Amino acid sequence: MSELAVAYLCLGSNLGEREKNLCRALTMLSGSVEIGRVSSVYETESVPRRPRGSEHPLFLNLVCRIETQLSPGDLLRLAKEIERTMGRGAGGERDAPRVMDVDILLYDDEIVETDSLAIPHPRLADRAFVLIPLAEIAPDLVHPGRRMTIAGLADAVEGREGVWKYEGGSDVSAICGRAL
Repeated sequence: MSELAVAYLCLGSNLGEREKNLCRALTMLSGSVEIGRVSSVYETESVPRRPRGSEHPLFLNLVCRIETQLSPGDLLRLAKEIERTMGRGAGGERDAPRVMDVDILLYDDEIVETDSLAIPHPRLADRAFVLIPLAEIAPDLVHPGRRMTIAGLADAVEGREGVWKYEGGSDVSAICGRAL
């Protein structure tokens, strides 16, 4: 058996039953990877920011740490399959509302750049809705491209005011009704 890679994923939903969507995606992931720490659930404005009540509903987001034998490419295929299974069409508009979005943020300390995949996620250091939950579960993790800790990036990122812990239950086990 080969050594497991550690990766961090961001899951987000702003359509349908957002809590159930996050739980379903985590359950689907757990069939192929080992889920470790999971951040609190955060409610966030869409990016780019739009006024509350606009046609872009608020997102629920979380970040999870996983261990996997999947390669980065295979992990991307799994993420896209989960999105498709949950109703996201292929090649949809960037930043459009969605039932489920699964992004690979980091994969070990690798830097991957292909036509279909970039790790670290290219907008990771600019997104408060990703950095705040990631800093909650891995503050001392170092961004391999920026050589800064996630906590340091989270402290410096713009848009922090658009990210807050979800009032419906910030603990994933509370909204999913079970431990993951």
